[in-house]
Amino acid sequence: MMRCIITTEGFGEMVFELYPEHAPLTVKNFEDTAKSGFYDGLAWCRIVKNYVIQAGSPDNDIMTDSDWHIKGEFEENGVSNPIPHIRGAISMARDDGYNTAGTQFFVVHQDAHKLDGRYAAFGQMVSGFDVLDQIAALPTHGAETWNRPVEMPVMSSVRIE
Repeated sequence: MMRCIITTEGFGEMVFELYPEHAPLTVKNFEDTAKSGFYDGLAWCRIVKNYVIQAGSPDNDIMTDSDWHIKGEFEENGVSNPIPHIRGAISMARDDGYNTAGTQFFVVHQDAHKLDGRYAAFGQMVSGFDVLDQIAALPTHGAETWNRPVEMPVMSSVRIE
């Protein structure tokens, strides 16, 4: 079993089981990116309470793209991926293009089935729901600024085991 542990400064750990059998390209990309240390020190740069928290932007601005892209492993892009976007799911963020995911990812705060088949979920939280709730409750600048947190919580590490 492959696990991911995201430690956020001042909040604690969220632990995820990853599912390479359902999203092999996505898990490999996330694993390689995490093991390179890319995520360490980046922040949760978008928080939408009762929806998602998002991280992985190289400069903590969700509009900044990564230097590479992978194939989107989800139904609308012709890939069978049964992982639902339920509370605690981890999934790749992307722009309007199907094959535009790179480094940004999100964690589902509350069930968001409208994302099923449209985004590449690749794992599920097994512990740390209290951390997710604490981060999701932080104040933001609002939708006009993509729900940017007033004070960005920093991921001190993203480890793969």
